[in-house]
Amino acid sequence: MKTSKFRRRFYRDFVTARKLHQKRIILKETDVQIITDKKLDEEFAIERINFYRRQIEDYIIRDPRFIVALKPISIELTAPEIIKKMSEVSHTTDVGPMAAVAGAVAEFLGKDLLKHGYKDVIVENGGDIFMKLRRACKVGIYAGRSKVWNHFKLNIKPLNTSLGVCTSSGTIGHSLSFGSADAVIILAKTAYLSDAVATACGNRVHFKKDLKPALDFARSIKGVKGVVIIMKKDLISWGNIEFTK
Repeated sequence: MKTSKFRRRFYRDFVTARKLHQKRIILKETDVQIITDKKLDEEFAIERINFYRRQIEDYIIRDPRFIVALKPISIELTAPEIIKKMSEVSHTTDVGPMAAVAGAVAEFLGKDLLKHGYKDVIVENGGDIFMKLRRACKVGIYAGRSKVWNHFKLNIKPLNTSLGVCTSSGTIGHSLSFGSADAVIILAKTAYLSDAVATACGNRVHFKKDLKPALDFARSIKGVKGVVIIMKKDLISWGNIEFTK
């Protein structure tokens, strides 16, 4: 897990959540923004984040390959569920299991909050999002140098949630990418799948000619609901995608 504690999440300045409650929690490398329909039980959220962090950290101690592998690896049959899910999508997408860590924490925490009695939940973890909502919302697009697209948003309808919305970039941020896309945005049935697919898809984009094959790869994966790939002035999309401004 890379250190992000002191990275300013500027995109959060643009978040508006009328009649919803927002809370930021930072625990070591984990920096989450949680939006809920009622005031957050902060103690509960912190306990659950620490629980999943401990499971991941303890597993890395047992198997140090888990944090450095750039390809799928075998895991113990007795591994915690969050480790199993990260490994599962790693094998599906042919990337290392840590490619799904931000989405996995967002997903598992979000599901815990739903079980805890919340009806509207958004967990944003370093730009990777789990959401379950009873109302429509808009997710902003930030593609850095591709400024022509930065005023576009994705319109998300409540019937399409729960949903993972994750982004990978080869030109923005600190996360590892072997590609050159400015933004690869994946909508999927879970945030950990979305996270892994975004990384794998982004790794495939180096030139304009790579956009279509990368999109075809992402859409071929079961559970992926929508794909947006941006590189400079070019945008390609597929699936359950509705743009708005």
